[in-house]
Amino acid sequence: MSRRFFLFGLGFSGRVIARALLDAGWQVAGTTRSGESADLPEITVHPFDRDHPLPAGALDGVTHVLSSVPPDEMGDPVVDVMGEHLRALAPSWVGYLSTTGVYGDRGGDWVDEDSPLMPGLDRSRRRVAAEAAWLSLGLAVHIFRLAGIYGPGRSAIDTVRNGQARRIVKPGQVFSRIHVEDIAGAVLASIARPHPGGRIYNLCDDDPAPPQEVILHACTLLGVEPPPEIDWDQAKASLSPMALSFYADNKRVRNDRMKTELGVELRYPTYHEGLKSILLGH
Repeated sequence: MSRRFFLFGLGFSGRVIARALLDAGWQVAGTTRSGESADLPEITVHPFDRDHPLPAGALDGVTHVLSSVPPDEMGDPVVDVMGEHLRALAPSWVGYLSTTGVYGDRGGDWVDEDSPLMPGLDRSRRRVAAEAAWLSLGLAVHIFRLAGIYGPGRSAIDTVRNGQARRIVKPGQVFSRIHVEDIAGAVLASIARPHPGGRIYNLCDDDPAPPQEVILHACTLLGVEPPPEIDWDQAKASLSPMALSFYADNKRVRNDRMKTELGVELRYPTYHEGLKSILLGH
């Protein structure tokens, strides 16, 4: 019996997950806005957005579904457009990639999956609503709350190399992170150990760290002089609204459930291993 997986949103994380599924012997199809993904020739790719639902038959035979499509101001596009189709399909496993931003700002304190949701940003509030929308489908939904995603082409190594690195020091500020390959590993682990539905997992590494330390380590690996430290009060006037928003939340995220229930052993338990791997091109 063939195993058929459908992935809404073949973006940065989605492409890595798709490749991991292909390596594990799955048949994979998915979506992009354009309906194209030149670096995934083995995958059937459909265009999808609010104005372009999937063509008839696109989900035929699919047993597992994952969405990495972010919500917009109207809600979750996949649930809104394809929710009834998914209910009728009743996949044996459904996943949704959310964000640890739903916990909001905790002043550097720890959060876990049972912590109350206190989103402070509009995009995080939309994620809370999107999680609820997926859970309301009544399917075997698994919610994955992702910390800051990094990987090849999107890391402190790349930021330093392209000359855009800044060491902004906001006292007490830390971020949790997750290497994109560990996201894929956790998703495949959940497929192997499914929960009846509604289970939530934080996907993050073991080392919440100040962003300026990550930049410093990248510079050390590259053997270049690090940029000077910039005080937060000086830096914030020059940051874009999006960049400012990343500093609005300050928390440390626990990943115990991911390890104990799914048996995940992180390939990159800290940014030290992750950045070294990116540097070496692994």
